Amino acid sequence: MLFDRNAELDELNFVLNEPGSQFLIVSGRRRLGKTTLLIEWAKTSQRPSLYWVASRVSAKQLLQSFSQTVYAHLHPDTAVDPNFSYPTWEMALQQLAETAVQQRLIVILDEFSYAVEVEPALPSVLQNVWDHTLKQTEIFLILCGSHIGMMKKLQAHQAPLFGRITGQMELKPLPFSATAAFLPAYSLEQRVAVYAILGGVPGYLERFNDQISLADNVHRHLFRPTGMFRIEPQFLLQDEVQQPHNYLAILLSIASGQRTQSDIIRSTGLDHVTSYLNRLQELHFIYRDIPVTVPPAKRASSRKGRYTLADPYMRFYYRFIHPNQHLLAQDLHNWLWQLISEQLRAFIGTYAFEELCREWTLTKARAGELPFMPEYVGSHWSPKAQIDVAAINWRLKTILLGEAKWTNDPVRRSIVRGLVEKADLVVPDDGQGWQVHYAFFSRSGFTEAAVAEAQNHQAILVDLEQLGQTLGAI
Repeated sequence: MLFDRNAELDELNFVLNEPGSQFLIVSGRRRLGKTTLLIEWAKTSQRPSLYWVASRVSAKQLLQSFSQTVYAHLHPDTAVDPNFSYPTWEMALQQLAETAVQQRLIVILDEFSYAVEVEPALPSVLQNVWDHTLKQTEIFLILCGSHIGMMKKLQAHQAPLFGRITGQMELKPLPFSATAAFLPAYSLEQRVAVYAILGGVPGYLERFNDQISLADNVHRHLFRPTGMFRIEPQFLLQDEVQQPHNYLAILLSIASGQRTQSDIIRSTGLDHVTSYLNRLQELHFIYRDIPVTVPPAKRASSRKGRYTLADPYMRFYYRFIHPNQHLLAQDLHNWLWQLISEQLRAFIGTYAFEELCREWTLTKARAGELPFMPEYVGSHWSPKAQIDVAAINWRLKTILLGEAKWTNDPVRRSIVRGLVEKADLVVPDDGQGWQVHYAFFSRSGFTEAAVAEAQNHQAILVDLEQLGQTLGAI
């Protein structure tokens, strides 16, 4: 199923219609739908295309597999001898060059990182053929891979393919709006809960069934010992790093609430974590956030950063599943779900709902529907105050402060007053010369008193339905 990939399709079509040879790198973690995107796009492009996927076999078998795919493309009416192989990679690639001399030919080499593992010289071979032959054709060559580290190395300054690649596309998880396509029978509130657990990974979302409850889906997929979800986090980590135990220790530390570097060092017992943290950021497993109230000139050197697990399922897994594997081993599934249920509301509110509220702020800013155009959108934290949503324009000296509440009760007047009273603790320069705006986000609406108080401060009120409409989830 291909959902919410219009921007990627538009970009692929733009490059497709550019004159001359094109060389694109498509990367992104597993289960994001890279293969589905490329195959479906190639089918609808109305151009000749060849698709080949590498596997971890011997070098001879790899070349044979590619050779037979090329031969089958060149001779569609002829059966391929199962023992056929071009003698070299150069010769196999040259065959494609001859086909693409006068017409656009799309060539997709999927899981290319696996091919490089088996045949390390392949990037150099490809570079040579590209420089002497392919570059002069109408080929559209796409290298696709899930091994993020390896795909980045292909583009490094010292790599053979450096300077040959004409474009790159890194596939991201789907936005929250995509949950409506995967789980149409679920309510907006239920889909926020699913998004908090699975995020926007198509390979995860397609496994949930909206004809059963969230609890049943979690039992069926996340608690099963042989299920994909139980091995996924370790597999993703082991596929990218050589010392997974230290990286795992850091991920567990962050998941448990240790979000500063000093706290992570203290929690893990590791003396040096900087290189590990940098690597995890490169792989998009974590990200480092800075309060929006840190001036732009100081953001790069700020020590106020906090680390967060970037992938929602990793957050859920390392928060609830990994620490409680002893319960799963004893088939105490109901007991584990009870433990999760007791903390799930806070978990959703702290991560998914606050992030969606910040996304709402960005969406409104792009549409020009905020009182000002922010330079940064995020949050604020300090020993004095915590602000869920914050947007700031330093040049205009304007700031928006927002409160996000994922509770069963409507937001009361005291919540509105509390945020207004905290403003002096948050706004830079002690608030002098600054204009402050307020926004309140609520799962369960607002009391009449809260609405009246918000009107006194010209605050923006956003309930769950309004949030869903803005984010395209309704």
